[in-house]
Amino acid sequence: MHVTALVIAILGCVAIIVIGTRFLLLPRQTTLDFGVPADSLRALTAIKGARDITSGVVLLVIWAATGSTPFGWGLIAAALTPVADAVIVVTNGGKLSTALGIHGITAAVLVVAGLVLALG
Repeated sequence: MHVTALVIAILGCVAIIVIGTRFLLLPRQTTLDFGVPADSLRALTAIKGARDITSGVVLLVIWAATGSTPFGWGLIAAALTPVADAVIVVTNGGKLSTALGIHGITAAVLVVAGLVLALG
């Protein structure tokens, strides 16, 4: 039973990565398939807000359930999000200073704190 649950969980992780990739490559169609109008700013900001809350909760659960070392590795993995956010800012007409000053610093802090905890 444990192996079956693990396989299903890993498949779910891969599936959500595929869905996320699809949002990046086919944003209009994927947003429509998600169930909201592609031009709905409110829907898109709500999606982002829910994802951000979930990202924080998942990391806190990792910390609470397994301790500092896995939490550190989780923080390092989570640094992918602000790196992607920085790229999104720059490639959509935003300022490089904003991309680096907000998202770049966030990524760096996550990696440094994560390394201290993971290797500490």
